[in-house]
Amino acid sequence: MYKLYFFLFCALVCASCSKKYKIEGTSSVSVLDGKMLFVKIPSGERLINIDSAEVVHGLFKMEGKVDSVTLASLYMDEDCIMPLVIEPGKIDIQIDNAGITVKGTPLNDCFNEFVVKKNSLDDRAYEVEHEESRMIMDGKDLQTVHEEISKKRKQLAEEMNELAKSFIQENYDNVLGPGVFIMLGNGMPYPLLTPLMEEIMDDAPDVFKNNFMVKAYVDAAQQNMEQMKKMRN
Repeated sequence: MYKLYFFLFCALVCASCSKKYKIEGTSSVSVLDGKMLFVKIPSGERLINIDSAEVVHGLFKMEGKVDSVTLASLYMDEDCIMPLVIEPGKIDIQIDNAGITVKGTPLNDCFNEFVVKKNSLDDRAYEVEHEESRMIMDGKDLQTVHEEISKKRKQLAEEMNELAKSFIQENYDNVLGPGVFIMLGNGMPYPLLTPLMEEIMDDAPDVFKNNFMVKAYVDAAQQNMEQMKKMRN
């Protein structure tokens, strides 16, 4: 009987441990020393702090319970510096002059792979813009420059759209899908549904369509598009 109680106790302890997150961060950016970092999550129409830590000698730590897996944001003062997923396990954050990396748990690893791919496409897009300037400076025919650069821009746009679409589709049923969908919307001045977003919604299961963030955005976007349609008529 004693052994039974002992194993039950161990099981309860392990279960409680699995419901905790632990953030361990390092920073090689000296100006961050002494700064406060905050983890914020959406609550209705506002963001609330659920954890915070001071960067001391390039290190910071946070720890807490996970009631449910949540897409959060890491803030420095009032500036959002990186999205992250609060889920059970040890979350490693590295901050350096090249950027911020969040890894260590399944969804954060998945999101980090997406960010790496997106950054690679962003770097290629940046290079295309520089290539256009170089071609003009080298005296190439402007029509030729326009045709070549337009072709490369179109190819990159298609790759970016496919990356976002496939990532959201692969994560329809967890917090990453809705989160990246909202990030697409945040790139516009006000809520609208682009052809890409409409395609994503058409193929989406109910669990995605009924997500409170997705539903609120789509409702607002549809109202805006209806008003624009009335104005054109």
